Amino acid sequence: MYTRVVLTFLVSVIGGIILSFLATTWIFQDKLNENLQGSLLDFGQDIVRIYETLPLHEAEMLISEMKQLNSYHIRIYKATDQFQSYGELKGQHPFLVTTEQVKKVLDGESVQVNGIDTFSLGLPIKTEMGSVAMFVEPLTSSSTSFLIKFVLTFMICSLIAGSLLILIAAMFLVRPIKKLTEATRLIAAGDFNVKLNIKQKGEIGTLARSFEEMMHDLKQLEQMRREFVANVSHEVQSPLTSISGFAIALKQVDLPDDERSDYLDIIITETARMSKISDSLLKLSLLESQSLQMRLATLSLDEQIRQVIVAIQPQWSARNIQFDLDLQPTKITVDHDQLNQVWINIFGNAIKFSEDGARISIRIKQNIKNVTIRITDSGIGILPEDQKRIFDRFFKADRSHSQKYEGSGMGLAIVKQIVSLHQGDIRVESEYGRGTTFIVILPITTPTE
Repeated sequence: MYTRVVLTFLVSVIGGIILSFLATTWIFQDKLNENLQGSLLDFGQDIVRIYETLPLHEAEMLISEMKQLNSYHIRIYKATDQFQSYGELKGQHPFLVTTEQVKKVLDGESVQVNGIDTFSLGLPIKTEMGSVAMFVEPLTSSSTSFLIKFVLTFMICSLIAGSLLILIAAMFLVRPIKKLTEATRLIAAGDFNVKLNIKQKGEIGTLARSFEEMMHDLKQLEQMRREFVANVSHEVQSPLTSISGFAIALKQVDLPDDERSDYLDIIITETARMSKISDSLLKLSLLESQSLQMRLATLSLDEQIRQVIVAIQPQWSARNIQFDLDLQPTKITVDHDQLNQVWINIFGNAIKFSEDGARISIRIKQNIKNVTIRITDSGIGILPEDQKRIFDRFFKADRSHSQKYEGSGMGLAIVKQIVSLHQGDIRVESEYGRGTTFIVILPITTPTE
């Protein structure tokens, strides 16, 4: 990433500089050369006037002493192959003048010869000894050449300085991404205790905070997975141990018939327990994957609740538990069988955790869009720290009573999923030792999508 950022910057900067340089040179080259040609023409015309005004000897002496010879080089041709030079070249190669060009100037024409880096101007001069040809050229580089060198130098310096700055900036830009990459590698290896310490704002900061949230969720999921595996192992291992032990005991030849019958009852009970756990796991899996097809129908909610209470009568009548009903007549569109399971599980928990002779209150209230069902018992209640996890699979709120109250801990997880499939909500209110209230909120008409 770091290398790509730097290379992308360098390629962009170099390409932009080159294109800008070529465009600037092309736009201003003619203008710069035009300015230089004007000054060169003025100097050449001054030399012509000196020759035409003064005697030849004085003119040559005056020209040889001119300060302008530091900037110009003059060649005076009396014939095509004979010339006299004025000014030092200072290491600069003299401009190539052809015989054809000299002839044109001797014939009275002015000649301008352009080169790659400079140019020369040829002017005819009439002296007392006859016509001569003068060629004058600048000793210093032209403005265009100077501009090219200046721009090239400027570009190189800018590129070096910019490269150093982008190298430093890229380190700060890429460092958070490198941290995220390393954190991803650690998470993939199972380490969820990674601290990014990225305090930047903007897109990188938002990405880092989202990553931390994801890491926190993954940590929770991993914890839930481990707890789930441990709970499943515990719930399955217990009946398997009983079944195995009593099956071995049944092999005893001299085992009394009454004990043999008791052992068989235990095996049957534990087998049914395992079957119930398996069914609950399968149903919960189908609910979570939303593989169950909703069979929606309009029914009387108050009548359904009464039917469920009657169906579980053996559970509450044996313990002299009473139901206090305030059921407003309510029509609702739901999946009958799934919602039936909700009431069976909630009422079963209320009965299981209530004392003998207790009362369970059920209330229905309806508004335009929703119906609210409140189921209140006076049982053992739920600790505040357990209320957040009460709907997790295999979670048992009161571990101290886990041997007294049987159950797999999946009933409320199934309830939560069924209510969610109906686009509803379920909440719990509880005071430890004083009872619990489950609040189920369902839409009057369940959306089909």
